[in-house]
Amino acid sequence: MEFIKAIILGFIQGLTEFLPVSSSGHLAIMKHILHMNLETGLLFDVLLHLGTLIAIFIAFWKDIKELIIEGIMIFYDLLINIGRWIINKFSKNQLNYKQVVSTSYRRFVVMIIVSTIPTAVIGFLFQDGIELAGEQLLVPGLSLILTSILLTISDRINGGSKREDTAGFKDAGLIGIAQGIATLPGLSRSGTTITACLLCGFDRDFAVKYSFIMSIPAVLGAVLLELKDVSMVRLDRSEIYGYLAGAIVAGFVGYLCIKTMLNIVRGKKFKYFAYYCFIIGIIAVICHFVV
Repeated sequence: MEFIKAIILGFIQGLTEFLPVSSSGHLAIMKHILHMNLETGLLFDVLLHLGTLIAIFIAFWKDIKELIIEGIMIFYDLLINIGRWIINKFSKNQLNYKQVVSTSYRRFVVMIIVSTIPTAVIGFLFQDGIELAGEQLLVPGLSLILTSILLTISDRINGGSKREDTAGFKDAGLIGIAQGIATLPGLSRSGTTITACLLCGFDRDFAVKYSFIMSIPAVLGAVLLELKDVSMVRLDRSEIYGYLAGAIVAGFVGYLCIKTMLNIVRGKKFKYFAYYCFIIGIIAVICHFVV
């Protein structure tokens, strides 16, 4: 891969990962325009996502740190309850069980887990089809048009009041399904999940935070699925430098976009991105039949 092309794709990934215009759709379109043939399949895409994943950790480190701590404590309390259940089976003195989901952050952790399950199932079952869909312009084009529709809907939704202490686990499951469907190239993950959050009555600020943080397990899962292909491909030094440069650029640009995303959602300014996605989607569909 040419170094400059890796930089271009890294910039596009960072710009489109957090803005609601679909990074996967833009990468698929740019690969066709630049006539790129990535022998590693989705490996480069995953490395770009890792760059933006670091951006999420930096932007939401305080929340993520609390989620990690409370996640560990949930596991610890579950082990204690299992031990007490065993003791209660053979003892007359019954021990009380610990309340596992006892704080808002613990509820947040469980919600992320609930959202991740349908996303993982959909991603695993349709992995080959999703990769195949990105090899042509038609699917990304149609998905970008659908993204424009979702963004238009999100702007018309009045913000709810649900946050981590009031949102239901059913809401988390529905949003996880939306994220799983958004693995389709051209369908914006952030746009789809934020719209789903708003439809479930989430507070607009929390909808953005939840959308970005819930993407972490999905990205890590994608990385694990791709690890099996890494040993099968030999990369020369220039390709390695290109991959790393693309990931760094994606992370830096992605962090800048995170800073602007909250204001976009608060101000109901999705309509501008809706227009953009619709135009790019139409162009991609036309190119599919003409080029």
